[in-house]
Amino acid sequence: MTHKKSIISCALLLTSLVSVTAMAKTTYIPKGYAIETIATPDNVRFHATGLDINAKGDVFVATRFGDVWQYSGNVWSKFADGFHEPTGLLCDDDGSIIVAHKPELTRLVDNDNNGVADEYIRLADGWEFHDNYHEFNFGPVKDAKGNYYGTLNLGHGVPDALALGAMDSGGGYRGWAYKVTPEGKFIPFASGLRSPAGIGISPDDEVFFTDNQGDWVETSKLHLLEQDKFYGHPVPLRDHPDFGLDKVRDNRNNFNMFDKLREKPVVWIPHNEVANSPGNPEWDVTKGKFGPFEDQIFIGDQTQSNIFRVMLDKVNGKYQGAVINFIDGFQSGNIRLKFDPLGQLWVGQTARGWHSKGGKPFGLEKVVWNGDMPFELLDMKLTNTGYRLTFTEPLDPNTVVAEHFKVHEYNYVYTNKYGSDKHNIQTLPVTNVILSPDNKSVDISLALTKGKVVVVEFDDLLNRMKDSPSVTKVYYTLNELL
Repeated sequence: MTHKKSIISCALLLTSLVSVTAMAKTTYIPKGYAIETIATPDNVRFHATGLDINAKGDVFVATRFGDVWQYSGNVWSKFADGFHEPTGLLCDDDGSIIVAHKPELTRLVDNDNNGVADEYIRLADGWEFHDNYHEFNFGPVKDAKGNYYGTLNLGHGVPDALALGAMDSGGGYRGWAYKVTPEGKFIPFASGLRSPAGIGISPDDEVFFTDNQGDWVETSKLHLLEQDKFYGHPVPLRDHPDFGLDKVRDNRNNFNMFDKLREKPVVWIPHNEVANSPGNPEWDVTKGKFGPFEDQIFIGDQTQSNIFRVMLDKVNGKYQGAVINFIDGFQSGNIRLKFDPLGQLWVGQTARGWHSKGGKPFGLEKVVWNGDMPFELLDMKLTNTGYRLTFTEPLDPNTVVAEHFKVHEYNYVYTNKYGSDKHNIQTLPVTNVILSPDNKSVDISLALTKGKVVVVEFDDLLNRMKDSPSVTKVYYTLNELL
């Protein structure tokens, strides 16, 4: 979450405690998809900040005010309570529930199977918590070897903390990702995180996380999480054995050094145009139950009250890819996504006192697909001459002409400032287009430069039924060229 938002959070938090009926307007939604609202428990401030679904389809939700609820057979029951602002929840393989709240990871066990947790077991607490409102603990996710991963938010206004911008750290691995082994060993895993509000694990057992725009973060972004890597915010380096407080302070203006050390994101997520405060990445592994977007990443945004897609592209052994909006118009801020066994995408929501376009302070919704094929951009891949854009349905060949593709590029600038404007905006002429034999893919030729975000607009493309896609702008992060 962002510092600018925190200035108004106290006032907006008051409105989050009462019912607000304003709703965001839906401006884009693919054919065949709908948003359904789930009734939450009466008289409960149901800020859904942790969400998971077990193999039976039972939904578990952790709320910001410290409860864990179970939704089974369309009935809500309280499973546990007493947590310190949880922001993550995992249904573990053994049937237990793991809750990520500010001071620790806690395992919940229902020994007598009566729907109420009997044991609260500390799983990990190897970080410091300074009782600061911004020191969130996100996660966990679990890999195939049984390791758990989470991310720790930086603080804001922690007494005597190191600050090189809006966010700060009082030490104790704030701004780090962590790993907890099956034996319970806590391992500081990677540093340089700011507000890493979403963590997810891919079908290939790779961990990814999102981070929010702010100081030292040009715009919101998605990263592959790797051990011992640095992700850009210098303040967490106070806990790194190769740095420490003095070295970080002495190099506070050495942007080039930190820039060379940091990992570049898999995708940049354009501010306001796509997201402001993205949540967890969730992979579509529904095998077609949710439509044509198998293996793509879906991410919700707390501010925009929307969901967007990420289309990965592996180039020279490294991930990069494209971001495109998917659905907006949700009732509140989308922070947690999870697919259920039926292929429905559940959406945990909160405004948390920060602004969201959806006017309600909290809630739970799900996205369902009725089987109608949408006409949308399906995928985007880098080629030797430009890009290949693939669509879910055949295109009208008469609309596939070079002038129907509007392309420009830009880059962000890495500093300690709060976000970055777009720099070096430049139009890229499309010199040639080639339509595939099945009319579903178009190769566009243009001159590309790595280190840019390339924006492709295709407002005039139609399918054979003369329909337009619901979203006609895509953003590709070009870290590598073929």
